[in-house]
Amino acid sequence: MDEAVTDEELTALALAADLDTEVTADAVPIDLGGDGGRAHPLPGWYMPVPVGSLRPLRGWRRVVGVVVVASFILITAYGLCSTYGVVGFG
Repeated sequence: MDEAVTDEELTALALAADLDTEVTADAVPIDLGGDGGRAHPLPGWYMPVPVGSLRPLRGWRRVVGVVVVASFILITAYGLCSTYGVVGFG
């Protein structure tokens, strides 16, 4: 897969596909992530690895993170809804 595939080619392939095709038991998923064959729940092209290092939060950033998470837990525990940014009864 060294060649780029255009949206038009993908659309044509999708429209030409047979919807009644059965997937065999030995089918292998497409993996374009290049992670050396390791099994992951999601392929690399669907959800890539974040850029940068994943360092644990320290200092004031940790306090802010804990306060935000705790506030959402408390809002939910009291039976309130904060889905759309306005806290109210759900």
